[in-house]
Amino acid sequence: MGQEDIASRIAWWSLLESDLAAAWELVSKRVCLKGTGRKIKVPLLYNLLRLTAGPLMRNLNTRWNGVNNIPRHQPSIFAANHLSHVDPLFIITGSRRKIFFLAKDDHFKRKHTAWFMKATGQIETARTNGGYDALSAAVDILDSGHCLGIFPEGTRSKNTEPPFLLRGKTGVARIAAASPNAPVVPIAHIGTREFMKPKVNKIPRPWRKVVFNYGVGITWLEWLGDSQGGNCTPHSIEEMNELEEHLLRSEIGALYRKFTNQLMQTIKELGAP
Repeated sequence: MGQEDIASRIAWWSLLESDLAAAWELVSKRVCLKGTGRKIKVPLLYNLLRLTAGPLMRNLNTRWNGVNNIPRHQPSIFAANHLSHVDPLFIITGSRRKIFFLAKDDHFKRKHTAWFMKATGQIETARTNGGYDALSAAVDILDSGHCLGIFPEGTRSKNTEPPFLLRGKTGVARIAAASPNAPVVPIAHIGTREFMKPKVNKIPRPWRKVVFNYGVGITWLEWLGDSQGGNCTPHSIEEMNELEEHLLRSEIGALYRKFTNQLMQTIKELGAP
């Protein structure tokens, strides 16, 4: 493909993306998540931990693959499989970005963990209301220019042997759709369960090998216009926006499920056990 062809394709995609963004914005106003408008600040303890624990963890028996796929500046969503309590620490360490994670509300009910979760800016996920408040806070994080970490499975697998990967929940798609220009970076990690097995190991086992594989990120808008993804056009989205609200939500729900399923398949293909 010549330079003129490449330039032509870039111009074509820029125009399509612009039209998609305009059409999606109309849909988004009706059915997508909304942030609260709160500005998220990075806690002092978080910065201190990154400076002290980061270099230590990077010098353990770890391997980081695909780090060139990590966005260096823009707000991004890091989506990974979940095997151990230490998963967020490894992802923050390997990504070298300031990442806020969604965390289940149980961690905020125990005194010995609540202070740590709050001090490091983690987001409480209240399961009683479907986690809507937490998802709104996740949008606030991206709107504030920070990165979000999420485990699409929603919890650690209770399986005692592979496969551990569970079916993804659509929260990750809902957040991506509300922040359609933020790339969603798939991550598969192998070995963190052996590094610190839940309810078995009280302390980490640093001699255990841990591998992290970062995939290529994709924004909601890119996925929406991809023939292998949402397969939508600006016109089809405009037609969707003319539907009654319950029918529109059904259509959008199907897109959320497809996005999530494809994301989980990518994580599996990256090596998630």
